[in-house]
Amino acid sequence: MSDNTIAVREGEGFDAARVLEYLRGQIPGIPAGEPEVRQFPTGASNLTYLLRVGGWKAVLRRPPLGPVPPKAHDMEREGRLLQRLNAVFSLAPRTLLICTDAEVIGAPFTVMEYRPGVVVDARLPKGTEATPQLGRMMAEAVVDTLVELHRVDYRAAGLEEMGRPEGFMQRQVDGWIGRYEKAATDEIAEVEPLIRRIRDRVPDTGAAAATVIHNDFKLNNLVFEPAHLGRVSAVVDWEMATVGDPLFDLAIFLSYWIDSTDPPALQALVPSVTSLPQFPGRDELRQMYARKSGRDLSGLDWYMTFSYFKLAVILQQIYARYVRGQTRDPRFAGFGHAVRTLIQHAHGLGR
Repeated sequence: MSDNTIAVREGEGFDAARVLEYLRGQIPGIPAGEPEVRQFPTGASNLTYLLRVGGWKAVLRRPPLGPVPPKAHDMEREGRLLQRLNAVFSLAPRTLLICTDAEVIGAPFTVMEYRPGVVVDARLPKGTEATPQLGRMMAEAVVDTLVELHRVDYRAAGLEEMGRPEGFMQRQVDGWIGRYEKAATDEIAEVEPLIRRIRDRVPDTGAAAATVIHNDFKLNNLVFEPAHLGRVSAVVDWEMATVGDPLFDLAIFLSYWIDSTDPPALQALVPSVTSLPQFPGRDELRQMYARKSGRDLSGLDWYMTFSYFKLAVILQQIYARYVRGQTRDPRFAGFGHAVRTLIQHAHGLGR
């Protein structure tokens, strides 16, 4: 399939006919015909599907199966954010429907417009050659997209209620450490000293520097134009977006941008096309963002340490669901090792 989808994984389907009947009562323009449902394979949090009826396509997102942490996987919030953000940041898909009735598929869900394009993850599209020119062009496009997002006037867009910028980083630190402690399964020696160091150096950037942040900005959450990989056609997966510190958003992005000089264990953990030598490294992207945004990045090292810890916590929460039998997805069996690798890597930074 050219739309980056797979057949729906076992145990993760829903009654497509019932959903289509419900959608036809809410969204105009859906043609007659039987629904086809495919699943987007990337992402390990919310479940995302492509709905197709004839030539009509849309994307449905729902929370993961099993119990979820309070306030996490909030479909209504994500849908409302995109309704407002789309008006001022065209790369955010438009929300078509927010369904809070869990009876329809067993959980709340959102339906949004489908943006055709290419998602680049561990490899380039078939037939595309990796060249320094392509690597730089894609890097520039991604950084430009992040800079553009951070220029959005969140007050003018009516997004004040989506976040509390005052004390943002302290809440992030307390929240992610708390999530780790609740989801912990294996003993990892480096966790305690790492948490202590993170807590001791929390930056206080204040509300004045706050912007809209994606909070999970990475290469495979961008959709590129198929005929031109130097152009982004959409940014997806806005579940964790908020108003907060843009340097945190940048650090999250850079922590996912694996480069050819990274330790083999980290490269194996987050397979990415960016590890090819034809792609610019993290330091170059850091300089690119500083030049385009005008922001001072002298304190970015702390953010990088914390962003690796945050990624470890996200994987630990998923791994805990796997250990507890709340998901059977075989991709998650090795997440315990991944968490240990990230904790050890974060512990070794900035020491």
